[in-house]
Amino acid sequence: MRIVRPEISAIREMIDWQFFFLAWELKGKYPAILDEPVARELFDEGNELLDQIIADGAFEAHGAYGFWLAHSDGDDIILPGAARFPMLRQQTSKPAGRPNRCLADYIAPSGDHLGGFAVTILGAEDLAAKYEQDNDDYKSIMVKALADRLAEAFAEYVHLEARRAWFEPGADPVLEDLHAERFRGIRPALGYPASPDHSLKQTLFDLLDAGRLGMKLTESYAMAPAASVSGLIFAHPASRYFTVGRVGRDQIEDYARRCDLPVAEVERWLAPNLAYDPS
Repeated sequence: MRIVRPEISAIREMIDWQFFFLAWELKGKYPAILDEPVARELFDEGNELLDQIIADGAFEAHGAYGFWLAHSDGDDIILPGAARFPMLRQQTSKPAGRPNRCLADYIAPSGDHLGGFAVTILGAEDLAAKYEQDNDDYKSIMVKALADRLAEAFAEYVHLEARRAWFEPGADPVLEDLHAERFRGIRPALGYPASPDHSLKQTLFDLLDAGRLGMKLTESYAMAPAASVSGLIFAHPASRYFTVGRVGRDQIEDYARRCDLPVAEVERWLAPNLAYDPS
């Protein structure tokens, strides 16, 4: 496992500004959107504030990643002697030749590796609160928007470093390829479409000892600070992002058994994915 604490200026170079504008509900493709006066003004003011943040040392980037021996066991990913990640499988009807995917499919049953990472931007909440106290809501919102973009850029930074250390030692992609995800492997976040159970973050946080990064989980498994990203790393060349979608009672009962949890508790965490009424 490796701790990563780059300079904010290094992460800044990897920001995907497209999502910055979406956060402000401005439509258009970057960089063409900069032809719009409102977007250009927002972009310039955001970068001016980011210059000041870097000069003041107001933000710090703390992250970690690791790789562990792993194998799949049905729809579970097993890290021998360390952890188990139960996964869910799509249950939708598909044409012949198109399988219902599960993240465990990307780990060999005979022996493999699984990666994981967690990154955060520290200092954003304090700076945003300071601007709120000064009644400058615009800069408070801008600070949060910049921190979110930096956290995502940091995740991309760590993923690239992890790939170089693991299975792509010569990886040197251009920024456009990174943003378009034109590279081998994926880094799905726990609690999102391919693995919708947020509670699995606790297992990942324990493996990475994320508390020493200044990160923690709330009772609902939201990450704090808010400008944080975490997920698993898969090296399989065929690995793709996908959405599990709705699942039936049969899979929920099987998943609860594999998690060693009551069915009712699993139904609570996976309520948006249930294809049935648990009541």
